[in-house]
Amino acid sequence: MAAEREVTLYFDPLCPWAFMTSQWLREVHTVRPVSVRFRLMSLAVLNEAEELTDEMRGFLQRAWGPVRVMAAAAAHGGDEVLDRLYNAFSSRVFRDNRREDLDEVMREALAEVGLSEDLAAAATTDQWDAAVREAHEQAMSAAGMRTGTPIIVVDGVAYFGPVIAPAPHGEKAGQLFDAIAQLAGFDGFFELKRHRDRQPSF
Repeated sequence: MAAEREVTLYFDPLCPWAFMTSQWLREVHTVRPVSVRFRLMSLAVLNEAEELTDEMRGFLQRAWGPVRVMAAAAAHGGDEVLDRLYNAFSSRVFRDNRREDLDEVMREALAEVGLSEDLAAAATTDQWDAAVREAHEQAMSAAGMRTGTPIIVVDGVAYFGPVIAPAPHGEKAGQLFDAIAQLAGFDGFFELKRHRDRQPSF
């Protein structure tokens, strides 16, 4: 029996592409000996030095709330809680198309995974910002460059992506993982990209 591989996914809970990648990795877990460790990164931190439109600046301001709450939750319950909270929250945001009242969505997600809804208050305080920044810097350090979300780490090699829509299921999910794992074995492989012609589909 093949030894279990540990894959790390760095995500921002408001990134739809990261959520697609997380759903793919959850499927991979069912067809390959792979466990997934979920870790935070932050779109707000990533873009704070950029020149942004007012719309993007508003989105990134809202993005602070979910990562703060998840940093607080991870401090209380570790990666396993972060895994479940991420899935509960982002499933509501993207699959249920509930992108407006993020505070309500977060309270529901906290209740679903058995955490106190009081943790939702972390969204409006900077108490957890240092933890968010530390997690984000770990993601940047893993990838070795300024990049986006998601980032996955396979066999010690970090990549931005994969950016996929829709997330493959069953053996096709496993085959995509096999290909990425094989690329991770080539020390000189850095980038493969094509034009993205569709939006995430949940």
